[in-house]
Amino acid sequence: MARYTGPSCKLCRREGKKLFLKGDRCLTDKCAVDRRSTVPGQHGAGRKVTKEYGMQLREKQTARRYYGVQEKQFANYYVMADKKEGVAGENLLTILECRLDNIVYRMGLASSRKEARQLVRHAHFTLNGKKVDIPSIICKPGDVIAVKDKSKASEKFKALAEQMETAVIPKWIEADVQNLSAKVAVLPKREDVDFPFEEQLIIELYSK
Repeated sequence: MARYTGPSCKLCRREGKKLFLKGDRCLTDKCAVDRRSTVPGQHGAGRKVTKEYGMQLREKQTARRYYGVQEKQFANYYVMADKKEGVAGENLLTILECRLDNIVYRMGLASSRKEARQLVRHAHFTLNGKKVDIPSIICKPGDVIAVKDKSKASEKFKALAEQMETAVIPKWIEADVQNLSAKVAVLPKREDVDFPFEEQLIIELYSK
């Protein structure tokens, strides 16, 4: 399945909630969910999710779109989460939070996960001192993510450095604003995920 390249706001409208796919725009009065909360399409106003399967599917799609993950990749994450000790739903969210592109976003070096993914793809970052360009890498405690020295001199990252100074960085990430780097201190816990997911619905969907 190819990556979705259409309007990001349609994805938020489809799920009926803000997925913050366009960064700060989602916090303004230009947000499509606030301006037009109906589901996209000719019959969108009449669509309602009432069945159990529909609720489970919508929650899975919400999580997948929130983190910008492809369908097959998301299913693989579920398999990984189910094999780990602990609660499968919480394990799944931990895996998603530990993606490299998500950590770059959490560091405050991108206004959205889409932008963070693009920055990683363009090889602006290093992971433990080595160049990296794969957004889906799952980071572990002790891993250090940093902007490449060559990239720090660009106007883009000079602006992002100012953005990082005011960003609300989660406690499981130790940020070094001066060096535009961060260390994964510990694995994120359920309470560190600031989006109101009902992850049990996702587990129920895949458990069938």
